Amino acid sequence: MPRSADDQRRFLGSIHPYDDLAPDDLTRIAGQFRALSVRREDVIYRYGEPCEGLYVIVEGEVEITSDTGEVVSHLRARNSFGERGLMRGGLTGTNARALSDGLLLMLPADDFRAMIAAHEGARRFFTRSRAREAADAARPAALTETRVDQLMASDPVTCTVDTSIVDAARLMRSHRISALGITEDDHLAGIVTLHDINNRVVAEGLDPSRPVRQIMTANPETLPPSAIGSDVLHMMMERRFGHVPVVDQGRFVGIVTQTNLTRYQATNSASLVRDVARAENPGDMAAATAHIPRLLVQLVGAGNRHETVTRLITDIADAATRRLLILAENHLGAPPVPYLWLACGSQGRQEQTGVSDQDNCLMLDDAVTDAHMPYFAALAKFVSDGLDAAGYFYCPGDMMATNPRWCQPVHVWRSYFRRWIDSPSPEAQMLASVMFDLRPIGGTASLFKDLQRDTLEAAARNSIFVAHMVSNSLKHIPPLGLLRGFATLRSGEHKNRIDMKLNGVVPVVDLGRIYALRGKLDMVNTRARIAAAHDAGLVSQSGGRDLMDAYDLIAQTRLDHQAALIRAGGKPDNFMSPNVLSEFERSHLRDAFVVVRTMQSAATQGRGVIG
Repeated sequence: MPRSADDQRRFLGSIHPYDDLAPDDLTRIAGQFRALSVRREDVIYRYGEPCEGLYVIVEGEVEITSDTGEVVSHLRARNSFGERGLMRGGLTGTNARALSDGLLLMLPADDFRAMIAAHEGARRFFTRSRAREAADAARPAALTETRVDQLMASDPVTCTVDTSIVDAARLMRSHRISALGITEDDHLAGIVTLHDINNRVVAEGLDPSRPVRQIMTANPETLPPSAIGSDVLHMMMERRFGHVPVVDQGRFVGIVTQTNLTRYQATNSASLVRDVARAENPGDMAAATAHIPRLLVQLVGAGNRHETVTRLITDIADAATRRLLILAENHLGAPPVPYLWLACGSQGRQEQTGVSDQDNCLMLDDAVTDAHMPYFAALAKFVSDGLDAAGYFYCPGDMMATNPRWCQPVHVWRSYFRRWIDSPSPEAQMLASVMFDLRPIGGTASLFKDLQRDTLEAAARNSIFVAHMVSNSLKHIPPLGLLRGFATLRSGEHKNRIDMKLNGVVPVVDLGRIYALRGKLDMVNTRARIAAAHDAGLVSQSGGRDLMDAYDLIAQTRLDHQAALIRAGGKPDNFMSPNVLSEFERSHLRDAFVVVRTMQSAATQGRGVIG
């Protein structure tokens, strides 16, 4: 328990971002922290109160809840909290309560602001990484924290001040828009809307051949791209605007309408789940899932953690699959025997991002006969075709229920797993890696329950199989280069980029699967597997925490990359150039990869210990 100044300095110097401070700066800032003892159930602060400072947990546990009482975070030693209130103007946006007796360090608000003003590394850390840790899906006011450049319609349509009113109206009609930017000498001179044409031209009987300058709103109020959604909303409400132009250094770059705000607020996982659950055909479903990229941008931009984003996106895929199963049964009739549709891969682990194919299979009741198999072949094709139409593309490796190999009775599935465990060939290792991530989606879940339990028991007993799985996992290694650099792809379309899937998250996914096999853990989500392994002592306390932090950073960086591509008008992918990161971000991402590589080495020796 750090009580002396030296203890306090050593403790802070062991965690980010203080470990990057110069020695003199660390000594000075560590001396500004005050030690606070807390008792179980003590309220540290309440929602809406002035935030006194930044808190760091030395000992004990703290629960963070929203204003409605919903749990946002469960924090332990070395975690920080309170920075969101400080970054948002000084009022807390959550409640903080001690779950146990403990010790906190508190950096007063003024000292915190001085620290992030003077040290870029600390500023980046608290505005990017820690803000995400404090955020969760329980935050309904995402609009108030979303930049205008994520809301606006970019590449706005314009005309000159001398364009006739009738030509301006035709321009709006052809582009199906409700407002035009009026420019003069490449600067925004005004704005004209359909409402202006109705009120100032049609209602007044004005000659429509006159120049649009006569009816435009001259020198309209504007906002910069860095403004936030609440700025737009407040301006619209106070001044009764329906359109707000966005200007960047004098250049007209976009416009935000009430429709933009409505669409943004309507794009959430719940509304998309509702839409796919009500779809009457694959076309309706595709129309709903087309909004997933925008949802990803919104969730990432609102500061949600990676496991929240991927869980919400996976929920949509689950709902789409279940709806397609219902539509298939409506089309084909009732199934002749009970069945269970399962997902594997990223959907099975509830880790889908903006780039997802489909990995699935069917387990059939052992009462199934050859005469029944055409029904299930047709059901599998209906669902897989519907998923493909909805953007969940066919698996390149044919790991789908449409492949007869993966549409089998339960006893055949038992024989598959038994053979893979008893004879771990390279193909068996690959198949087991996929199939150990199975998760029931729709149908009779009891078909899988005993199979999962028995398979985990058999796998955990077979040390040779687990050793082969560990060896197989090392095919995916973190992209570590020489001289603290990254090993990027050397050729092809994505040359000089990092594959944030195969060399980023997959090595951690493989480690989580190995821990699950060794510990007979029945969860399939990677982060949940690491947490359970940590709690069960399968990895060391320090190793488990470091791996969790490393995975969080790698997975979050991957999502940030995908969201940035979507915002730029592109399609999300997993190939990121290290050059888009700051030196601070590159350093910490490389540190995360080092942790993963170290834990891989530990796993080959049957350990989970770092160092």
